[in-house]
Amino acid sequence: MESVSSKIRKIRRENNITLKELSERTELSVSFLSQFERGVSSITLVSLKKIAEALHITMRDLFDDEPESYGSFVHRESDGTGIMGLEKKYAGYERLSGRFEGRRLESLLLRMEPLRSDFEPCTHEGEEFIYILEGTAKFTVEGKEYVVTEGESIHYPSTLLHSIVNIEDRELVFLCIVTPTIF
Repeated sequence: MESVSSKIRKIRRENNITLKELSERTELSVSFLSQFERGVSSITLVSLKKIAEALHITMRDLFDDEPESYGSFVHRESDGTGIMGLEKKYAGYERLSGRFEGRRLESLLLRMEPLRSDFEPCTHEGEEFIYILEGTAKFTVEGKEYVVTEGESIHYPSTLLHSIVNIEDRELVFLCIVTPTIF
């Protein structure tokens, strides 16, 4: 599979968009964008979504190589739908959702390293539902902190400023369901 960073560079060049123009559209620095395109830097989902929107493509366009993959309702461990390495701060990141047109939910299984945060606080359209499978996390939503542990969940409008931190010295594993779809 062609890497996401290579796809972005290819799409940007095909549309004659300079790094400076992409920087202005996304409010991400030219140096960061250059490093990401060269595979030197990792990227957050929020930043990746900004780039996709600036290039007038969907997140799905960046990850799905084969359009015939739509219509797949079952996720299997071996089907290659994982998105490992997207975030250096996550030990693992896997898409669990089926793949079909008109889908409104995105389900992800995430593993966060001990005592780490995900990324800068962010906002985006939709909702987030998170169920903790292993560990304990501290969520900050609009400045208010919530500690959520194994077997507990949190559900909030993602239009509110939010972030997550693994507050334990063991891996945090959680199911995240978001709307609208990001892939």
